[in-house]
Amino acid sequence: MTDTPLQLGRATQWPASPEEAVLDRVPNPQADTLYVARFTCPEFTSLCPVTGQPDFAHLVIDYVPKDWLVESKSLKLYLASFRNHGAFHEGCTVMVGRRIHDLLAPHWLRIGGYWYPRGGMPIDVFWQSGAPPADIWLPDQGVPTYRGRG
Repeated sequence: MTDTPLQLGRATQWPASPEEAVLDRVPNPQADTLYVARFTCPEFTSLCPVTGQPDFAHLVIDYVPKDWLVESKSLKLYLASFRNHGAFHEGCTVMVGRRIHDLLAPHWLRIGGYWYPRGGMPIDVFWQSGAPPADIWLPDQGVPTYRGRG
């Protein structure tokens, strides 16, 4: 865990930026078992670094934890901190994946960033930390290719 108390169970300020956001981790009570945990954020937003206009994405984060789990309230605050952050789709998606991976050091992590069209073209971005462990059930991320994505 961090040296500061968890954000869970207490009032917290919205972080002004992803760099200022605190991600909390908690011990994995099933550290002796390989399993997949999934977080889905269907309303992720950031800003275009050129125009300043909002961009929207559906993020799906899958990971196989080792000793640590990401605490969900801190993850929600971290993801919300991108609302005023200017970066391209690729930068946001990989930044989220790497930050969680660096915090947790899981067996494996992948993130799918399914971005809504900018200029009429959706941009989907995928990153993973390496090969998944053998014998892990990895469900499809469940986000259809773009056809008025929902």
